[in-house]
Amino acid sequence: MTVLVTGGTGFVGTRVVHALRAHGLEVRALVRRPESARSLRTLGVELVPGDVTDAASLRSAIAGCDAVVHLVAILKGAPDDFERVMTRGTESLVAAAKEAGVERFVLMSALGTDERTKEIVPYYAAKWAMEQEVAGSGLAFTTFRPSFVFGKGGALPTFMRQVRYAPVVTVIGNGRQRIQPIWVDDVAEYFARALERPDTVGRTFDLGGPDVVTWDELYSRIASTLGKRRPLVHVPFVLARGGAALTQWLPGAPLTTDQIAMIEAGDNVAANDDAAETFQLPLLPLDGQLRRAA
Repeated sequence: MTVLVTGGTGFVGTRVVHALRAHGLEVRALVRRPESARSLRTLGVELVPGDVTDAASLRSAIAGCDAVVHLVAILKGAPDDFERVMTRGTESLVAAAKEAGVERFVLMSALGTDERTKEIVPYYAAKWAMEQEVAGSGLAFTTFRPSFVFGKGGALPTFMRQVRYAPVVTVIGNGRQRIQPIWVDDVAEYFARALERPDTVGRTFDLGGPDVVTWDELYSRIASTLGKRRPLVHVPFVLARGGAALTQWLPGAPLTTDQIAMIEAGDNVAANDDAAETFQLPLLPLDGQLRRAA
């Protein structure tokens, strides 16, 4: 089986590519700049130039592929950016997949995506549109909605730097919203195994790790892992939004107003155990995740 992967150079994408290759699958990665993706080439990955916003490049890249793993998303931008990259990009990719006779399509969405949250921020609106496009395509699809994905990239290093270096740790909101972090390699394994499992076709799976914690508990667990003692200071959402509005476009800004709204939207935990029961994967507990990333 040859799998086209979009977003294969990203934090989650590189681990998904590793997992696919470990399962003996041929991988073709759609990359905007092949020269910047040499690490994938060392895994035996075929690099093809293209972009999800370029429909012609998608048709060329997908020719001869049996499956698609679609990971592309953005976290920052104007509403038009989310529409162009995520919504219309997925529409073009689905059209190319149908034209090429692709057998399987696996989509990465995000936990918290639903009809209610699509009205909150453009990110959720685009993820919801992507899900609907794939579900209505007629392709044999599987959709995954991960909670916070932890690893040596992504959001976790930012949280750990807060605890390691700041004398006090600021927590947005009351600290009682719950999250269910999942290790990046466990997410990647779900994607690889889905391509081998006919019983995952037509299904959407919430993905979370073994532990559900509040934001306060997360920071306390990080502090314990690092051997630190840090008081927590809770910042009301209204103040956090005001600060983010002033800094979100600066390089390295920690949060945007949209990301704060996503935290405010409520718990980010799996609604059921369907993924765990279907795949029976041994998942890395949170304390193990923190030790690996420390």
